[in-house]
Amino acid sequence: MFPLIVLACVFVLIAVRRVGRFRLQIWQIMLFGAAAVLLSGSIAPGAAVHAVNLDVMVFLFGMFVVGQAMEESGYLSYMSFRLFCRARTADELLLSVLFVMGLLSALLMNDTIAIIGTPVVLSLAKSAGRRPQMMLLALASAVTIGSVASPIGNPQNLLVAIYGNVQNPFVTFGRYLLVPTVLCLFASFGVLRLVYRRECNGIHMTQVCPVLVDPPLARLCRVSLVVLAAMLAVKVSLVFLGAEVDFRLTYIALGTALPVLLLSPRRLETVRRIDWTTLVFFAAMFVLMESVWLSGYLQSAIGRSGLALDSPGVIMTLSVLVSQLLSNVPLTALYLPLLQGLGAGTEAYMALAAGATMAGTLTVLGAASNVIIIQNAERRCGESLSFGEFARTGLPLTAACVGIYWLFLV
Repeated sequence: MFPLIVLACVFVLIAVRRVGRFRLQIWQIMLFGAAAVLLSGSIAPGAAVHAVNLDVMVFLFGMFVVGQAMEESGYLSYMSFRLFCRARTADELLLSVLFVMGLLSALLMNDTIAIIGTPVVLSLAKSAGRRPQMMLLALASAVTIGSVASPIGNPQNLLVAIYGNVQNPFVTFGRYLLVPTVLCLFASFGVLRLVYRRECNGIHMTQVCPVLVDPPLARLCRVSLVVLAAMLAVKVSLVFLGAEVDFRLTYIALGTALPVLLLSPRRLETVRRIDWTTLVFFAAMFVLMESVWLSGYLQSAIGRSGLALDSPGVIMTLSVLVSQLLSNVPLTALYLPLLQGLGAGTEAYMALAAGATMAGTLTVLGAASNVIIIQNAERRCGESLSFGEFARTGLPLTAACVGIYWLFLV
């Protein structure tokens, strides 16, 4: 029971972000939670070390290196200008962010775009002379929703594609999830436009093409992006061919970072300036969530519910809610064997992919990409998204999108 109490305290602290006169960062709160379950004996030190997913940690490190290099060289500002220079009004800018970032998330994985996209949307908000919260929420929504339609859009989809007996993953995901994903991106536009209607009034964008600050480093960043695209193409090909090759996301992230780490004279400066606090958050999160799972309370509650666990509606509802406590990747890994044992059909696996991913639109803790965006924004400019502000758009958007996916899967 103690891990659940700690988790509840973590949720409350993340919601208020303040104890007395002290303002807390998300990573500090999660580190407190991990320390509490360790010191109480709720999880053994060996189990805590084993709980930390090194693939995720190394993937984030590699992508942070590339993202930091892109920002320092000016290449990120240059790319954002090329992508969004045609947007002249708030509506055009919001739609552009949603669909461009959503498409990129489907191709390059959502956490990658969360890392690279945060400074982009911060810059766009600054050029529009507005608070960045709407743009940060647009990015968070885009990288979550856009990633649903592709088997490589996020780690949980990849698990479904590999272990869910999904034939022709790209064709299957596209057939079941592409159209509802497009509709959900439009739904996100509608919700954000309604909630931030005052922010959108009177904006007329005028953008100036930025100059590269460090052209040699920018060239290395361009090489890194080519390496990323090439390695992802290899990953996709291996999935298509059904080859049993252990080609992890870790290898992709390290391969992408190698041009900067090996060839840039600024490598140490770049590594020193990456977002280390987000890495601390994830390590602590893995420990706390593992202790919650080992307590057995969640499993018992689900087992006693009597629900039809292979029904698309039940799958999506459970995935959205339980992912807030357990995180969507572990939830997917644990749900897949259950669906296999029940002999579930393709619709059930697609519902799992959609529900576990859409958990990221409900609360800050629903997806790793949300934390990456918020931590990145706080580190760069001191701006943030509160738990309440995120939920204000997240609740109606999640309800609308779950309904849309359910209509296409029943």
